[in-house]
Amino acid sequence: MTDGRGSLDRVTVGIGLRPGTTSDRIVRAVEEVVGDYRIACLATLDTRAAEPEVRAAAAILGVALLGFTAEELSAVEVAHSSPRTESAVGTPSVAEAAALLAGNGESACGRTIVDGIVVAVVYADPI
Repeated sequence: MTDGRGSLDRVTVGIGLRPGTTSDRIVRAVEEVVGDYRIACLATLDTRAAEPEVRAAAAILGVALLGFTAEELSAVEVAHSSPRTESAVGTPSVAEAAALLAGNGESACGRTIVDGIVVAVVYADPI
């Protein structure tokens, strides 16, 4: 089912989190926000994508994991930006920007914070 915004049953999920966040917490946060949508991929800052727990979360969810540089994420126009995030990792948005880059679609839900993890969901472009 589509409506011009991409596949309405497939989404890309961007996550922003602190180093060392466990895969269980990541999976719970993502599943709480995503609900019944099928996840096309998980996306985040490249340095977070290299962390074992983030990689484990993607494996548990059965999806690809994409990592973007702070420079790539900074170039994306987002609804919510954070000076604190920019100071910490070099980009004002991680979750929302990563989801938009990975999905090339329209936001499915605004950024949501669950247990300290920022989750953003974007409709995935149809394949």
